[in-house]
Amino acid sequence: MQEMTMGSNTKAWTTLFWSLGLALLSGCGPWAPDNTVTETENAEAISPQEAAARREDIPMVIRRSADLTPPVAEKRPMTIDQHGIERTDSYGWLRDENWQEVLRDPSTLNADIRRHLEAEVAYYQEATAHLSDLRATLVSEMRGRIKEDESAVPMPDGPYAYYVRYREGGDYPVYARRPRDGGDEDVIYDGDAERGDASFFDIGGVDVSPDHRLLAYSIDRLGSEYFDMKIRQLDTGKEYDEVIPSTDGDAVWAADSQSFFYVERDDNQRPKRVKHHILGTPPTEDRLVYEEPDDAMFLGIDETSSEAFLIIGVGNGVTSEARVIPLDDPMADPVLIAPRIKNQLYDVDHRGDHFYIRTNADEAVNFKIVRAPVEAPGRENWEDFIPHRSAVFLSGFVPFKDYIVRGERENALPRLIVGDYDGNEHSIAFDEAAYALGLDGWGEFDTELVRFSYESPTTPEQIFDYNMRTRERTLRKTQTVPSGHDPSLYTLDNLHLPAQDGETIPVTVLRLKTIPLDGSAPLLLYGYGAYGAYIPDSFSTSVLSLVDRGVVYALAHIRGGSAKGRQWYLDGKLDKKQNSFSDFNDAARALIDRGYTEKGRIVAYGGSAGGLLVGAAVNRAPDLYGGILAAVPFVDVLTTISDAELPLTPPEWDEWGNPITEREQYDWIAAYSPYDNIKAGAAYPPILATGGLTDYRVTYWEPAKWIARLREEATGGPFLLRMNMEAGHGGSAARFERLEERAHLYAFALDLLGKGETTPVSHQR
Repeated sequence: MQEMTMGSNTKAWTTLFWSLGLALLSGCGPWAPDNTVTETENAEAISPQEAAARREDIPMVIRRSADLTPPVAEKRPMTIDQHGIERTDSYGWLRDENWQEVLRDPSTLNADIRRHLEAEVAYYQEATAHLSDLRATLVSEMRGRIKEDESAVPMPDGPYAYYVRYREGGDYPVYARRPRDGGDEDVIYDGDAERGDASFFDIGGVDVSPDHRLLAYSIDRLGSEYFDMKIRQLDTGKEYDEVIPSTDGDAVWAADSQSFFYVERDDNQRPKRVKHHILGTPPTEDRLVYEEPDDAMFLGIDETSSEAFLIIGVGNGVTSEARVIPLDDPMADPVLIAPRIKNQLYDVDHRGDHFYIRTNADEAVNFKIVRAPVEAPGRENWEDFIPHRSAVFLSGFVPFKDYIVRGERENALPRLIVGDYDGNEHSIAFDEAAYALGLDGWGEFDTELVRFSYESPTTPEQIFDYNMRTRERTLRKTQTVPSGHDPSLYTLDNLHLPAQDGETIPVTVLRLKTIPLDGSAPLLLYGYGAYGAYIPDSFSTSVLSLVDRGVVYALAHIRGGSAKGRQWYLDGKLDKKQNSFSDFNDAARALIDRGYTEKGRIVAYGGSAGGLLVGAAVNRAPDLYGGILAAVPFVDVLTTISDAELPLTPPEWDEWGNPITEREQYDWIAAYSPYDNIKAGAAYPPILATGGLTDYRVTYWEPAKWIARLREEATGGPFLLRMNMEAGHGGSAARFERLEERAHLYAFALDLLGKGETTPVSHQR
C-alpha cells in the first residue's frame, strides 16, 4: 500500500518526471585543461601534455602521471567475425567467463583479472594522491550544503502519516510514521541500523501492507541489484521465517494483507517472473503468476492509483503490454489490457469503471490518454480522453477520484495540468527560465490535494500541496542549505543552440553573474541522450562546488532524450544515433561561439549511456575538449550488443540495433562504438573513467578495456580508471559515501582546471 521514498510516497508507476542517470547528474562535475593542438615553429603538432608543460600552471595530475607507469593490460588477441567482417579484441579476456557468479560472489573473480583491476586502483590512487586534501575539502563543502537530519513532509494514508527522514550523521534513510492526527513516531525501518558492517548496502523496496501491520522490505549487499525480500511485523518487530531471493526489490500487497506479488530475476539478472507469495509459506511454493518469454522485454509490477489492481507491465522503450489482477482477488488470473504491437506503447491506471491509458497509438507520437471499460479494456474500446497534440509531449498522469493531473513538456519546459473528468482544466504556472517538476501524487485516492515539487538550478527544492478544487498552493517545505545559498549570485540561461542540420538544441546554463562571456571561463558540458530519458533542470548542491569556483555548467538536452518530445528521442536512436553525438559537439561549439568558453576549455561528462555519448563525441573531435569524465561508461557497444547472454542486450536491440542478425545495424554501431573508433595516434584529453565490479548494467570490463586500448592507441591523456571493487552501477548507496565518490571526480576536474586552490564565492550576506 505504501511504498516509501524520500520526498514522495506515490507509486513508481505514476511518477511523471523520471529519468535515467539522475544520481549521476546530481554529482556531475569536472572539466580538464587546455587541449588545443598547437604548433611549434616547424609546424610539428604536439600533445596537450607537451603544450601544458610549457605553461607554469600545468596540472599536477599530468605532472604526476608523467612520472608513473600505468598498468599495461596483457594483449590476448581474439578474432571476432560477424557478417564476414573480422575485428580483433586484444582485451576481451578482461570479461570473466563466470561473470554471473561474480555478480553474486565477487570473490570468485578470475585472479588475472583481479590483479589487473587492483593495479588500476593502485595507479589511480598514486596518480591522484596529491588530491586527497582537496577531496576532503570538497566533501566537507558538499556536506555543508546538506541538512543532515533532513525529513520529508509526511503523507497521510489511512490512520497514519508516512515519511522518510535522515538522522544527523546517518548514511541511510529512516522510514517512519505517526498517527495521522498527531502522536509518537513509529520507526518502520532504520537503514543505518540495518546496514550493520556490510561494505555495501542498498535498500530496494519498503512496502507497508494495506492494514498497516506488516512490512515487506528488500536489501542488496553486493551492488548487483539482486534484492533479498523479507517480511516483518510492525508492532512486534518479529521477522517471518521466509526470505525471497533474487527479486527486483518491490512488492505489491493484496487487499487482505495476507499475500503480495513480486518480480523474480533470473541468473542473467533479467526480471522474468511475477510470483505471488502467501505469508508463512516457503518461497519455493510461490505461485507463478506470469513469466515473460521474450528476453527483449523488461518486466515490472505496480498498483493502480486507486489501489484496486495490480499492474504487470512488460516493455522495452518502444513496445509495451500490461495485465491486471484485482487486488481483492489475488488468486485471479491476470487479464490482458491489449496485446503488444511493435512500436506501440501504453501504460495503465484506473479510476471507477474505466482504465485510463497513456499511449502513442494511432500515430500519437507525443502520446494521448484514452480510456476503456474495466470489463472490456481492449483496443477496440479505447476512446480518446486527452487528445494528441503534436507540439506537446504528454509525459505522464495520475488519476484521483474526482481529478486527474498530467505532466506535459513543450520545448523542453515541463508543466502540470489539473483537470476533472468533464473536460475542465487549468495549468499550474511557474516563472523561471528553466526548472524541474516532480509529481508526488498523494497517499490516498479520494482527495482534493496533490503534492508536487519545484526546483531549478538556482532554486532549492520546494514541496507544495495543491488543492485541485480551490487552486490554492501551500508551500510545505523548502530545501535547506545549511552553509548558505544566495540565488542572486547566479545567472540561469535557457538557450536554443543551432545543430548542423538546422535543428535547435535546448541547453541550460548555470554560471556566476561575475563570469564574463569572453571565452575565458572553463565549462562543464553534461549530456545523456538515450532511451528517451529527460534530464531535468534541477538544483544540485554538488554542482555548486564547481560553479562557485568559476566553472560554467551546461546541460545539453540532445536528441536521444525526450526534452522536445518523443520525436526528439526517435531522431537520436538506431540509424539516427549519430545525431546525439553531433548535437553534443554542436552544442559545445555554439557555447564557444557565444563566449561561454573556448576550445579545449570544456570537459565533457556523461554516465552509463552518457558515457557512450562522451566517448563517441571525443573520438569525433578530440581537440574540442579539455577533458572527459565517463562514469560507468557504455563504451564497448558493438561487442556488448552482440552478446545475447548479457542482461540488458536483448531489450537494447530496439534502442541501438541488432548487430547479430542485421548487417546494416552492425554497421550503424560499428561506426560509433567508442572502444572500436579510437583515433590511433591522436592526442586525446585527460580521461577519467569509473566502473563497478558488480555492475550488471555496464559491466566492469567495458571501462577497463576502453582505458587499456586508449593507452595503447592514443596519445595524450592521462587515462585513468577508478574501479569500485565493492559496488555496482550506481556506486555506493550511502549518501555521504556518494559525496566522497563525487569528490574524486570534482578534485580531478579542479586540478586539471588549475582551480584546486580557488576559494569558492561566499553565500553569506
